[in-house]
Formats: sequence, structure tokens, C-alpha cells
Amino acid sequence: MKLTLPALRSLNYRLFFAGQGISLIGTWMTQLATVWVVYQLTHSAFMLGLTGFVSQIPSFILAPFGGLIADRYNHRRLLVITQGLAMIQSLILAVLTLTGTINIWLLLGLGFCQGLINVVDAPVRQILVKDIIERPDDLASAIALNSSLVNGGRLIGPAIAGIIIAQVGAGYCFLIDGISYMGVIAGLLLMRLQSQPRMVNTMNPIQRIQEGFNYAFQSLPIRSILLLMALFSLMAMSNTTLMPVFAIQILHGDAHTLGFLMAASGVGALIGGGYMSTRPSILGLGKVIAAAPILCGVGLIGFALSRTLWLSIPMIMLVGLGSILQISASNTVIQTIVADDKRGRVMSLFTMSFLGMTPFGNILSGILASTIGVQSTFVLNGSICIIGAVLFARQLPTLKPLVHPIYIEKGILPAVPSE
Repeated sequence: MKLTLPALRSLNYRLFFAGQGISLIGTWMTQLATVWVVYQLTHSAFMLGLTGFVSQIPSFILAPFGGLIADRYNHRRLLVITQGLAMIQSLILAVLTLTGTINIWLLLGLGFCQGLINVVDAPVRQILVKDIIERPDDLASAIALNSSLVNGGRLIGPAIAGIIIAQVGAGYCFLIDGISYMGVIAGLLLMRLQSQPRMVNTMNPIQRIQEGFNYAFQSLPIRSILLLMALFSLMAMSNTTLMPVFAIQILHGDAHTLGFLMAASGVGALIGGGYMSTRPSILGLGKVIAAAPILCGVGLIGFALSRTLWLSIPMIMLVGLGSILQISASNTVIQTIVADDKRGRVMSLFTMSFLGMTPFGNILSGILASTIGVQSTFVLNGSICIIGAVLFARQLPTLKPLVHPIYIEKGILPAVPSE
């Protein structure tokens, strides 16, 4: 039987895949448990937004330095360190919650610490994939499988968390998350990797960061993808933060309802990840990048207008589908066309546009939800996603002639014979 997931041909990637699969279930359990605890402590949509803002603002401010570190040091060693620190953070959160000493300020402080860890963890996690696959042609499959892993965890984690929160409390979600990091650390340590040469650069750190910015924003394809990703993150990625309000106030549910909604988003994302991981070629991903925010925007608007769980579930699945297509396709195209010596710094800009803009979306959505209501906020966010996608789609004819020479150089497209 022919293997349809090319990235899994690599033993190193299989180790990474298994470890990440375990850890990400715990991560999504913590995501749901955190917003639940915040809402139980404050009953405030604004505080939900503020919590998301505090935990992710380091990715916006410090992401270029994370990319600089990623370009300079051993990727596996860095990831072992960041995963170990994240494990400690989750275990502290578990102890505080289980002993009843947790409060909103401790949650904000621990969330900020996790954000600092993610400054280095996010770009390193993305570019490590290129180190561990054995064939360059498998890169697109590996990136898509990574996205599928995140959303497989997004499917399973919240469903388990909803049951655990309802039965024994949120603290046990944090505890399971802390233990789950052992899986990814073990997988990293078992890998057999060739040493990766590090280029000597005499420029100081600020000059190197500036070099990365200039390179990315002088490239029209990279700049266009990053700007659309930033807009998408600002308007669409805050939906998870406000989900407890929908579950309780709009749908009149409980922790189980919240778990169903989060899991439904994961199902949609898993479908999108499955599609991306089995695509035979990177060709055509520009159209996927243009279409994905439209799917997400329609889902956000439909979810906002729904009053029943059975209509809300397919709408939030559409949001998950659009989100994974946008993130995975954008990541794949950028990693394909970027120069190797600037990969870490450019991917840190991707982190800024993805994770870095999300905190502003969280705080903006929190403010809007407190003033115009959560339903109107989702309608507005979905509409802006659709407008941004249409503007990007109009640029596609200009972008194609710029990326095709890179695809030819990398053997993705056949060379055109000269006459």
C-alpha cells in the first residue's frame, strides 16, 4: 500500500509527530481550562480578552529576537529547553488551582511567562521541521501534518477537558498538560540529527533583525502573505477567547457545551489539515490562502447568528477549516520561497503576524464584546476577514510571476527551455 503522508517516511519526524500529538492534547486542555477559570473568577468578557492579550503580547514585541536566536543556536536543544520551561509553568498552574490559591493576577502572570517561552518556541518549532525531514519534497506535507497535530489536539483536548472540568475541576487539566510535555521532550531526545552548520555573521543583533525585516518586506509575496495573516489573526483568532460567553449566555450551556464547540472547531481544522497534508504539490496554495479567510468569515457570521447548538457546531467547524487552511498554506509558501539563512528571522515575522497579532485581537474583541455584544463582534470580525481575502485575491496575478522562478529553481516547476 502506498504511503499517502510523505513526511512520515522520516523516523525523526515520526518521533516528533508522536511526542507533539501527546503534548498538544494537554495544551488544548489547558487553553479551555484557562478561559473557563478566568470566566468563573471574573464573569467578564473583557478579562477573557485581557488574559489572551497578556499571554500573547510577548510574541508581538519580542518575536524578532526569537527568530534571531533560532537562526543562531541548535534547534533541537532550544526546543527541549522551551518545552521543559512550559512543563514547569503548567505544573505551577496546576498546583495553584488544585490548592485553591489561584486568582486572576496569578493567571495573568503565568500566561505572560508562557508568552515569553513562546517567543523562542514558536519559530524554532516551525523551522525544526526542515531539519528533521529526510527529503525536501516532504516539507509541505510535514508542515500540514504539524497543523493537523495542533487541531487533532484541538479536537480531543477540549472534549476531555470539558468532562474533567465538570467532574473534578480545571486544575487536573493543567496537571495532565504538565505531564504531557514529557512526550515531546522524549521524542526530541531520541532523534538522530545531523549537525546543522551555523553561519558566521559579523552584524550586531539589531542589524540582523533589520536585515530580516528588509528581506521580508521587500518581497511582495512574503509581505502580502504576512499582512493577510496579520489581519486574519487580528479579527478571527480571538473566537476561542470569547467562546465561554457563547456557551453560557447565548446557548445556555455549561463546560460540556464549551467542550463541544471547541471540539467542533477542531474537527473542521482536522479536515483542513488532512486536505493539506495529502496535497501532491505546493502549486495552487495562493488560491487556498485567498479562499480560507472567506470560509472562516462566513463561519463566524453564521455562528454569531445561531441560537442553537446544532447550528453553531457546523458554523464553528467552518471557522476551524478556514483557520487551518490559512495558517498551513501561508506557512508552507513562505518556508518554500524564503532563503535558508534568513528562515528563522522570517518565520519570527510569521509568528508576529500569527501569534503576535492575536493578543490585539483578543483585547479588541473583548472591548467590542463589552460594548456592542459578542454576536455583533463576531459578525464584524467575519466581515473584515472576507474583505481582506478579496483584496489578497486581486493581488494573485501579480504574485504568480514573482514566485514561479523560485519554484523552478527548487524543482517544483519544470524549467522553461530557452528558444
